[in-house]
Amino acid sequence: MVDRFKLITDVHVFLKNDKDQILMLRRANTGYEDGNYSVIAGHLDGHEEVIEAAIREAKEEAGIEIRFIDIKVVGIMHRKENDERISFFLSATRWFGEIVNMEPERCDDFSWFPICDLPVNTIPYVRRAIEQWGNGLFFDSYGWR
Repeated sequence: MVDRFKLITDVHVFLKNDKDQILMLRRANTGYEDGNYSVIAGHLDGHEEVIEAAIREAKEEAGIEIRFIDIKVVGIMHRKENDERISFFLSATRWFGEIVNMEPERCDDFSWFPICDLPVNTIPYVRRAIEQWGNGLFFDSYGWR
């Protein structure tokens, strides 16, 4: 039997408030993109639906509850950096609970930024995904050229 190629799959959550701002977090002490901004994100654990993974990550990283009906997939990116991945991007404008940094050892800032004025040190593929979302583009390839 031939081993099949396997992709790493991850989810990224765009939390948007009523001021047209997106919640960004600055990575710290992870060994990957430390000092740069991203969004709530993480890997699928396996035997887990994409929306369920995003809901889980929002709870683990920000302490909030998002209902299944309040979150939707807004983009997919096939990306290549050090490895090859499929990234799902989901958005929510409604959640329950107060946003709290649940992983201060991995994140040293949670801040709201205007979607049209992201921090200069936003991770490039995350910036591109947010821009594509704003432009209504659902699929993108990143890092292949």
